[in-house]
Amino acid sequence: MSITVRAERREVFGKNASRRIRRDGMIPAILYGKNEVNVPLTVKKQDVFKILKSDTGENTIFKLSFDAETKNTMIKEFQSDPVTDEILHTDLIQIAMDEAIRVSVPIVSVGEAVGVKGEGGFVDFITREVEVECLPKDIPENIEIDISELHLNQSFKVEDVVFPEAVKLVSDPSAILVVIEAPTKEE
Repeated sequence: MSITVRAERREVFGKNASRRIRRDGMIPAILYGKNEVNVPLTVKKQDVFKILKSDTGENTIFKLSFDAETKNTMIKEFQSDPVTDEILHTDLIQIAMDEAIRVSVPIVSVGEAVGVKGEGGFVDFITREVEVECLPKDIPENIEIDISELHLNQSFKVEDVVFPEAVKLVSDPSAILVVIEAPTKEE
């Protein structure tokens, strides 16, 4: 899926200017580029929502066009209002398609654990993302782990995950992703 987002250079700064920008359905943003000057921009709120709600979420690579230029870009970070969840600001990063980048990829469990089905335990997610390094075209949408063989008090660690060839693990291999725990009784 190829997404193109139109942006405009931002000339006004400060709290009041940002409020006016948000009231007009836009979001203040900054584009960080390698060996380039950071560019203050405004982008449409709907475009940012479309990217965040896509299958790849924050790891979506999209084309950002402004000032007759088009650059490959990703969302680096965004700030949202803690009460309304409205996006207040977003940081964008320019991506070179031929250089490896570090991203966090979500973990998705597959199957029902033996420890849950037959032994009365429950699944406890300890870590929901792992950090990997790869070329932008090789970023996995998510990483599936099969927990169907886990019994009570067994865990699935990062080192147990089989990563695609082009993807290199950055996270700690001994980190626990999922553990099957026994319920505790209240006294």
